Amino acid sequence: MKIDFYSAKPYDISFFEGMNTQYHHELIFHEYSLNEETVKHVENTRCICVFVNDKLNATVLEKLYNKGIRLIALRCAGFNNIDIAAADKLGITVVRVPAYSPESVAEHAVTLMLSLSRHVHKAYNRVRESNFSLQGLLGFELHHATVGIVGTGQIGTALAKILTGFGSKVIAYDPSPSDECISIGVQYVDFKSLCQQADVISLHCPLTPDTHHLINNKTLKNMKENVMLINTSRGAVIDSKAAIDSLKNKHVGYLGLDVYEQEENLFFQDLSDQIISDDVFERLLTFPNVLITAHQGFFTDEALRNIAETTLNNIQRFENNSECLHCCHI
Repeated sequence: MKIDFYSAKPYDISFFEGMNTQYHHELIFHEYSLNEETVKHVENTRCICVFVNDKLNATVLEKLYNKGIRLIALRCAGFNNIDIAAADKLGITVVRVPAYSPESVAEHAVTLMLSLSRHVHKAYNRVRESNFSLQGLLGFELHHATVGIVGTGQIGTALAKILTGFGSKVIAYDPSPSDECISIGVQYVDFKSLCQQADVISLHCPLTPDTHHLINNKTLKNMKENVMLINTSRGAVIDSKAAIDSLKNKHVGYLGLDVYEQEENLFFQDLSDQIISDDVFERLLTFPNVLITAHQGFFTDEALRNIAETTLNNIQRFENNSECLHCCHI
C-alpha cells in the first residue's frame, strides 16, 4: 500500500523505512503538516499517516474522503487533533498507537521533576560560566513528597511505579482507577483533594472537552503553595495564561512542560533564527522556575521502534481486512 506521511522528520523516515523491510509498503514522506491549507496536495493514496500537530477537522476529512482516503494512521496515542465523529460518519478508519512506550514519557516526567527540584537547568548554565556558587540552588527530595498523578493509564501507572521506588507518597485521580496502581499502594482521591494534598502534580490525562483547561485559575488556587506542576500529556490541559498568573504571584513554585497548547506553531522545527510571536510562550520562558522541553517525552529509541511497528501493523491489518486492533471511536 502507498502511505503518505505528514509532519515527517528525519527520525520518522529512518525508523519507518527500517521497519518497512518487513511490510514492503510504498512510503512517501512530506515534511509539511496536514491541515485545511495543505490537504489540496493529497493525491493517489488510500492511506495517510499523521502526527500530533496535523489538524484533521471535518472539512479536511471530507476533502480526504473525496480524494479516496479510507485509512488515517496516527503515529501517536492521542487523537484530539482529529474529528473522530466526522471520520466515523464518512466511513474513514482511524487507527493509533495506544502504548508505544509508557516508560519513555513517565521517565521524562521524572526528568522534569528532578531537574526542577534540584535546579539542574540553572546549575548547568552556572558551571559553564565558571560560577560554582550553590546560592539559590537549594532543592527538595521526592522521597516522602506527596505526588499526585492525574490519569493512571499506562503512562500514569508507569510513573507511579517509579515514584513508589523513590519513596514518594503517591495519590491519584482517575474516573477508572487502575488495579495495578492500587496494588502498589497508590491512593485514589477526588481531583480537588489531589490538588490540596500534592506537593507535585503530574498530568497524564487525554485532552477531551472535560480536561481542556483542567488546570485553570480556580484549580490552581486550590493547590498547595509552592506546588510543582508537570505536564507531559497535552498542552491545552493547562490554561497557560492562568499558569503565568500563578507563577507571578508565586503560588506555583515550579512548572515543567513537555507540551504547550499552541505548540503546533513552534515545536518540531528549528526557529532559532526567527522572532517568536507567541507572547504567552515567551513569557513562560522568562521564569527561572519554568523548564520547557519541546514534546520529546516520547523520543526514545524504544518508543520510535514501537511506533513504527504498531503503525505499519495497523495499516497491514487494514489492507488484509483483518480485525482493527487500535481503532479510534467516539
